[in-house]
Amino acid sequence: MKKKVLVLGAGMVAGPLVHYLLEKGFRVEVASRTVSKAENLVQGYPEGEAQQLNAKNTELMEDLIRESDLAVSLLPPSFHTVPAEICIDKGKPLVTTSYVSEEMEDLDGQAKESGVLLLNETGLDPGIDHMSAVKTIEEVHEKGGEIKAFRSYCGALPAPEESLNPLGYKFSWHPTGVLHASTSSARFLKEGEEIQVPSEDLFTAYEFKEIEGIGHFEQYPNRNSLPYMDKYNIPETDTIYRATLRNIGWCEALKKMVDLGLLDDEKKDLQGLSFREFTAELAGCSTDNLEQQLAEKLNLDSYSRSLKTLKWLGLTDREEIPFDEGSPMKVLANRMEEKLSQDPGERDMVILRHEFEAHYEEEEELIKATLVDYGDPKGDTSIARTVGLPAAIASRMILEGRIDMSGVYIPVEEEIYEPILEELEAVGMKFEEETESLC
Repeated sequence: MKKKVLVLGAGMVAGPLVHYLLEKGFRVEVASRTVSKAENLVQGYPEGEAQQLNAKNTELMEDLIRESDLAVSLLPPSFHTVPAEICIDKGKPLVTTSYVSEEMEDLDGQAKESGVLLLNETGLDPGIDHMSAVKTIEEVHEKGGEIKAFRSYCGALPAPEESLNPLGYKFSWHPTGVLHASTSSARFLKEGEEIQVPSEDLFTAYEFKEIEGIGHFEQYPNRNSLPYMDKYNIPETDTIYRATLRNIGWCEALKKMVDLGLLDDEKKDLQGLSFREFTAELAGCSTDNLEQQLAEKLNLDSYSRSLKTLKWLGLTDREEIPFDEGSPMKVLANRMEEKLSQDPGERDMVILRHEFEAHYEEEEELIKATLVDYGDPKGDTSIARTVGLPAAIASRMILEGRIDMSGVYIPVEEEIYEPILEELEAVGMKFEEETESLC
């Protein structure tokens, strides 16, 4: 009998994963709060099923996991622990594309005792970034070299012809996920010095970065880079830095949104408020001459790009907020989703760049490895492919018995990353590598 995969979630990156597994001969059940999304994903596939599921309905989730051979969680990261615990109890492997949380890490012992694999960080960033980095690092080590510096930059962006709005950005995955990632503090190592960036200063810590042949971008630190010294097996390095790429103008605008409180996630009573009244209340201003008051509060010129961006997003409009309760972040996500959604026929772009400073006994070299991938205007987005396909390939490998592990893992083991990278390269996701001497 064909093996069955349960996919929890039917969001913007689910399509390539679901279709890959169905086309490889597995049965796939997609469970989503909005069942129509699940139905659309499996339409035309006899081995596909759709199921309505609220992630808080743990009883139904237990039944669905029990009846499956493997579960893939594409739920928001804060929801992963529940299916992980159920998978441990039912003896089923779990795959996610999210960072390993403390709660997930705490399940390592239980997963090992039960012989269950919880494989996380199998998307793009995190995911392909880990796999491609470790592959090059191991190659340098095998040649007797050391990694003295490692820097990595990743961005999911609109293609250049689509990035003409004030923020230079469009959402190819859920806006709330993007905004939550923007509230993280950051840590990295620079020439032996540990640098810490609190979340409120994240968007002042940006620098410019050129990706040759593509353009100039802003890059700012991505979460905590320090654990990857151990995970990537480079204790010898004195620089490790992982960064997010955005188009120029993003960081200043987001910093002003942080200062205004728009990224706060505490629920508020919004009943009857217009966007203008909400923004005025958040800023401690009146609705009269709001733009001028915002300029003064945020220390902006009246003609500044950031102020015009707030207005362009509709945050000073007199339109009523379409929900009665929610956080400032939810209000901002609502405005961004309306203004920054990727329209049919548009394409997105993924950029992933690694830079390694490799030291050998008699020479030093800089290795640059770059992946640039574009979405199909008539098909899948690049972010959906680069997140979904690695997780799908890993799921197939687990079901075929090619990955035999238990516990909480990320894909930095050769038996995991080598075949995944080979298969991705076969579908066009190939890193271009160049090396130059530093001597």
